[in-house]
Amino acid sequence: MDTVVVGVDNSDVSTRAVEFAVERAQKNDWKVVLVHVVPWSPYSFTTPSENEHRHRERESEISAAQEQILVPMAAIAEEAGVSHEALVKHGKPSDTMSDIADEVGAVHLIVGRTGDGGLREAVFGSVASRLVQQAKIPVTVVP
Repeated sequence: MDTVVVGVDNSDVSTRAVEFAVERAQKNDWKVVLVHVVPWSPYSFTTPSENEHRHRERESEISAAQEQILVPMAAIAEEAGVSHEALVKHGKPSDTMSDIADEVGAVHLIVGRTGDGGLREAVFGSVASRLVQQAKIPVTVVP
C-alpha cells in the first residue's frame, strides 16, 4: 500500500485537500498521513525558565492542533474507510512535511493552496511553493 502525506491546517482549502486525497486513496488503495506543522524554530536563545514555559506551550499547541484540526480531518478519511494516521509536529512546515514524507516512504504530497497572497507571500513564499521546489516526490496543490 502506497502512502501519501497531506498537509493540513484549519482552512477550507485544507479540507478540500484532504477530500481530494481521500477520494484518490479509495481508488488507489493509499494510506493517508495527515500532517499539521506548528511553525517553530529551535534556534533561539532562551533561559531555563523560558525553556520550561516553551515546553508547556508546545504540548498545549499539539493538543489543540489534534483536537481542532486533525480530529475533523481524520473523520473525513475514517468516514470514507481510508487507512490513515495523523501527526502534529513543530518546525518549518515545508521542511517538516518533506522530512515526514521521507520517513514514511510517501509517494506523493498533497497540500492546499492558501489564499494568503500579498506582500507576505511575495517576500517569504508559501508552504505549497516551497514544497513544489524542494520535495523529492510529486506534489499536488489543491486550490
